Amino acid sequence: MTDSLTITPIGHIESPFKQKFAIPRQPGLAPAAKSLIVMQKDYSHPDMVRDIEQYSHLWLIFSFHQNLAQGWNALVRPPRLGGNKKTGVLATRSTFRPNGLGMSVVKLERVITKANAISLEVSGADLLDGTPIFDIKPYIPYSDSIDDATAGIAQHAPQQPMLVYFSEQALLLFKKHDIPTGFRELIEQVLAQDPRPAYKQNKRDDKEYAMQLHEFDIFWQVTDNTTQVTRITPILG
Repeated sequence: MTDSLTITPIGHIESPFKQKFAIPRQPGLAPAAKSLIVMQKDYSHPDMVRDIEQYSHLWLIFSFHQNLAQGWNALVRPPRLGGNKKTGVLATRSTFRPNGLGMSVVKLERVITKANAISLEVSGADLLDGTPIFDIKPYIPYSDSIDDATAGIAQHAPQQPMLVYFSEQALLLFKKHDIPTGFRELIEQVLAQDPRPAYKQNKRDDKEYAMQLHEFDIFWQVTDNTTQVTRITPILG
């Protein structure tokens, strides 16, 4: 074995998630999130993805690139346990890992070829905009889905999704601006998972929170099991 191994990204992802806060904690929880995998020049050739359309889903191997400088710990606090109990990092999907690598399954929507440059449009990704992609592999249902697998604290899907409503002020954005397709559905799917810190979930909270999706700031508040989007404003460049 060598002491170190250097790997090079083959591309990066352009996603609606412009900051780490509020990114879904697992892939597939926000299927309205449409993203684009842009291949690096050396790997952007039609031969690289020949026949990839025969697969409905793909595995992405990527880097938690914004966490690398913060290092890692052997014990972490999983959100599933309310952030109160420590568990071994290798027994979780914590973003703070020894090598900073992650993997997510996404749905392949289409292959885009333009002047021999290749991009893959995918949905359901839980990746920060600009995330480096190190590898792409087909999802194989008969081997990647195991019916009798057990998953400890993550055996079941998240709790009942929160109800999401839009104030009249928030709805004005959809009339005044040219917004991305499926933008409202994306906001609903992200907020339904309650992206607040784990210790605040299932609790009333008077604080107004904010997240960035595409080129907009979305502000919301939580009351009991209901989330209200209070306002949406364009991000000023």
